[in-house]
Amino acid sequence: MQFPESWLREYCDPPISTAELSELLTMAGMEVEETHPAAPPFSGVVVAKVLAVTQHPNADRLNVCEVDAGTGTTLQIVCGAPNVRAGMHVPCALVGAQLPPGEDGKTFVIKLGKLRGVESQGMLCSARELKLSEDHGGLLVLDESAKVGVDIRSQLALDDTIFTLKLTPNLAHCLSVYGIARELAALTGAPLKVPSFPQVPVSHDAVLKVKVEASDLCGRFSGRVVRGVNPQARTPAWMVDRLARCGQRSVTALVDISNYVMFEFGRPSHIFDLDKIHGGLTVRWGRPGEKLELLNGNTIEVDAQVGVIADDEAVESLAGIMGGEATAVSGATRNVYVEAAFWWPDAVAGRSRRFNFATDAGHRFERGVDPALTVEHIERITRLIIDICGGEAGPMDDQVLRLPAAEPVRLRVARAAKVIGMPVTQAQCEGVMQRLGLKFSADAGVLTVTPPSWRFDLKIEEDLIEEVIRVLGYQSLPDTPPLAPVTARVRTESQRSTGALRQVLAGLGYQETISFSFVEERWEHELAGNADPIRVLNPIASPLSVMRSSLLGSLVAVLQSNLARKASRVRVFEAGRVFRRDASAVDAETAVAGLVQPRRLAGLAWGRSDVLQWGSKERAVDFFDVKGDIEALLAPRSAVFVTAEHPAMHPGRCARIELAGRSIGHVGELHPRWRQAYELPSAPLLFELDLDALQERDLPAFMPIPRQQVAVRDIALVAAERVTHGALMDAIGAGRGGLVRSARLFDIYRPASDTADMKPGERSLAVRLELLDNENTLTDERIEATVAEVLATLQARLGVRLRG
Repeated sequence: MQFPESWLREYCDPPISTAELSELLTMAGMEVEETHPAAPPFSGVVVAKVLAVTQHPNADRLNVCEVDAGTGTTLQIVCGAPNVRAGMHVPCALVGAQLPPGEDGKTFVIKLGKLRGVESQGMLCSARELKLSEDHGGLLVLDESAKVGVDIRSQLALDDTIFTLKLTPNLAHCLSVYGIARELAALTGAPLKVPSFPQVPVSHDAVLKVKVEASDLCGRFSGRVVRGVNPQARTPAWMVDRLARCGQRSVTALVDISNYVMFEFGRPSHIFDLDKIHGGLTVRWGRPGEKLELLNGNTIEVDAQVGVIADDEAVESLAGIMGGEATAVSGATRNVYVEAAFWWPDAVAGRSRRFNFATDAGHRFERGVDPALTVEHIERITRLIIDICGGEAGPMDDQVLRLPAAEPVRLRVARAAKVIGMPVTQAQCEGVMQRLGLKFSADAGVLTVTPPSWRFDLKIEEDLIEEVIRVLGYQSLPDTPPLAPVTARVRTESQRSTGALRQVLAGLGYQETISFSFVEERWEHELAGNADPIRVLNPIASPLSVMRSSLLGSLVAVLQSNLARKASRVRVFEAGRVFRRDASAVDAETAVAGLVQPRRLAGLAWGRSDVLQWGSKERAVDFFDVKGDIEALLAPRSAVFVTAEHPAMHPGRCARIELAGRSIGHVGELHPRWRQAYELPSAPLLFELDLDALQERDLPAFMPIPRQQVAVRDIALVAAERVTHGALMDAIGAGRGGLVRSARLFDIYRPASDTADMKPGERSLAVRLELLDNENTLTDERIEATVAEVLATLQARLGVRLRG
């Protein structure tokens, strides 16, 4: 919500400074996100009248103007603005004036000078030159009533401050200048100027037939016909300025009037071109297949979940959000229909996001707009239309169908004191309710409050308690330290912290990312194989509509973002919760029935295997690079990698990671289908692991240093292609005979053609065995016997033989 301080003070003007006002609003829950001056500092600029304009003798695009700037003498000023003409009032910077700094930060000083041989005694200014707007199409045209010689800052009220509030959804009653003034009066006790809405004289009996079919969409609908308006009328400068300071540009007089009342009283309204309406209007829910071209140029298709206003032939407006192009006012409009309604918040909420846009009207209606003042606000709009555009008003048509029930809320004074954390009296609570304009009845220690029509946020006792301390002032809370036992949560030695895992990955060259827990539904279907993801009821953006059951989609999106910025090497990881359905899950302190929220750690690697350097040949990262990273992450525990399949990964380049006999995740290359679908130049390597399993670790077991030397034997084995590394190591472990301390595969050989000792489909595996007896020196006989036992086990289990 953006507004000028001067407009607010017209309704409530407490004796406090701008800085104090900003602090007060923030501490009362209406956070002031920003304040800035309405205009930058400049001086020496006054209102001037152009008396005459003649062509410059030496330049086709320049004019020589005679100007009255209130100095007592006529000034001669050379001007190149295309809209300069005799009789207009414009800002004039006199000799010596200081204009706002330019891009170089230096103040521009006006001097007496010559342009193409003609003396210029000042400068006529555009809005852009005064840094009032970006409009530089010509001089800033002032109202003809502006007095010549008056300082332009005074004439345009430029010594003003623009406030920008960051309002929470429960403060719908503060989405207007008057609403904020009402709060300010309650906070400071300063008088509030309550507006009056005198009835506009009725000059004809024309009434547009309106039928409201859906009371669950529209609780009240008010409107009137105004005939004979002039849509070409110019919006008054004071209204244009106020709209600009609220962040709204001027469009046409009729549109400006509607926007002005919305900012003034928080009342969105719509003005139809009456002559473009076929028959009457019907307020109803949409029907599948109906289409509407909106004022923003978009054409949308509605359904039964969207409210509309339709005439006898077509849909003409999206209820509570935006009007349609077919009945929009234009330069040819002569008769209008002014509409103001109460739309139920639930009937408007979320509809704009379905069509990928947002409006000021929808923002207000989905939070709640006062249903009691539709008629009064139409009177205000009508008066402005007649004063600015002329015309004659018809009778008011007001249909009241169903309005929100004002349910009383009880406030226990003792409960308020307990929640607030300081003593409060019943008199203080009653005073707060009176200042806020809330009707109440009082008993001993209890107030029964009836919320007014403009407060949609007062539903439970805690809402009233918040109002009490908000008005009394959070600064009145005592500095009482909390009293609660502090119990350290000690992590056992057998568990690593998440921070330690992050440090390991960072040391391996990975950078951490943090992404939303809600993701695109496409990611869940394609990368997680989740056909039924958990849906978000009110997503912050339409693509982010489901809860993630995997972290891989977010990492692929991070890769896309990096590639768009020409990254040549990407290493990223993320640790966080995922969300899955599980019928066996029950409600608990940190759990929800039917859902589980396990923690995962996922990573992605793409590009070169190492940073650019001279010491090794450049190559792309592969499966074994990432496998090594995972082994380093798990060290000193050792995992087994088993061929497997995963929805996101290449069927032949994917492995399941097993630790102590249980699966803890997957690693593999992105599936070619998804590499193409996500437009990646090459496939990244991905992994996703159970974070709880990663945090487990074995306690260190101290062992004496061996007193004997290790004996090393290398054996070359001939094995079929189907023999996996895991099976080979398991078989060696089973045949160790108590002396084999470790075994490591260090070479694989496949002959280019058939050989005498190797058949087709076989390969040679070189394995190094380390043998050790802690007590006695190994003899050749014991070593050879152990190696023979290993070979016999390999032959029996896997059909592996010693290469000749």
